[in-house]
Formats: sequence, structure tokens, C-alpha cells
Amino acid sequence: MSNERDVGNVSRVARGDERAADIAFDPGAHRPHAPRPFSAFRVGETFHIPSRTVTSAHFAAFQMASGDNHPIHYDVEHCRRHGHPGLLAHGFQVLIQSCAGACALAFVMEDDLVGFLEQSSQFLKPVYEGDTLYPRLTIADVIPQRTTGVLGVASVIHNQRGEVVMRGTQRYLMRLR
Repeated sequence: MSNERDVGNVSRVARGDERAADIAFDPGAHRPHAPRPFSAFRVGETFHIPSRTVTSAHFAAFQMASGDNHPIHYDVEHCRRHGHPGLLAHGFQVLIQSCAGACALAFVMEDDLVGFLEQSSQFLKPVYEGDTLYPRLTIADVIPQRTTGVLGVASVIHNQRGEVVMRGTQRYLMRLR
């Protein structure tokens, strides 16, 4: 269905035209971002993930999901006794902030994405409750193969002070068209 037809149908719906009710809704066409083929990705292309302030709810959810029961992640007094100003985020709790599904990248890869191959990370600064994280993904490699390609993505997370708290890589396998 063309955009011109969609605009006309929206106008008829706004006027209460009953014929507009005949338009079939396609859930598969309801996408926040248009998918594109592997060949359309360019090294240096950047995808920003919305910032997030780490709260006690994030600590509790991570502890519940991971089963990590070390007190440095949930006992403020334990943290203070060990020289930390508050709850210390687990590295994986920081890493999940760089999830491609939190930005447009996962949506534009969607139709050709085969799988998530690997990731690696370096945790460079501590993250505490109350810190605000600013994740960014950047296309680092576009490596075509015979029938698939590997998309390499550099991940970096800054805190509210502009410090890099995590740096890493992610690799995705994609179909070639």
C-alpha cells in the first residue's frame, strides 16, 4: 500500500468514512525503523541508546535475574566498608545497557539477522547506584562472506561525568541478499 493511499485513508477515517474500516491492518508492517540489508551498513555509523540512571530497582532486578547474591551489589553498608560510596553495579549489569535492541540497530538488522555471535567487554570505571549511563554502538566492521556477513559493532558506555565505564565489541551474523 502506498503512502499516498495511507494518507487518503487516514483522512477518510478522520471524517468517519466507513469504507476506511475495510483497510486491513498488517502487524508485520508496524515497524519503528525500516529494515535494511547487510550491504547498507557503513563503518562509522553510530546508534545511540537512550541514557538511563541506574536505580535500586535495576540492582534488585539484576540480582533476581542473575542469582548473583554477593553483598557488594545489594548491601550498601558492605560496600562502604569496602571503600565504595554505594551499591556497585555488576559488570554484566553495565554490559546489558549496550543491548542493540535498546536502539534502532536491532530493528534495522531485523530481517537479515541470523544471530548474535559474540561479545567482549572491558569494564574501565565503577558504576554506582545513581550514575547515569550513555551507551553508544558504532559499526566497526562489515565483513561479507559467501552467503552471510558479519557485522562488527563497537560498544562504549560513558557516565554522567563523561568517563568511559565500559568498552567492548559485539558481532552479529547476517544474511546477504
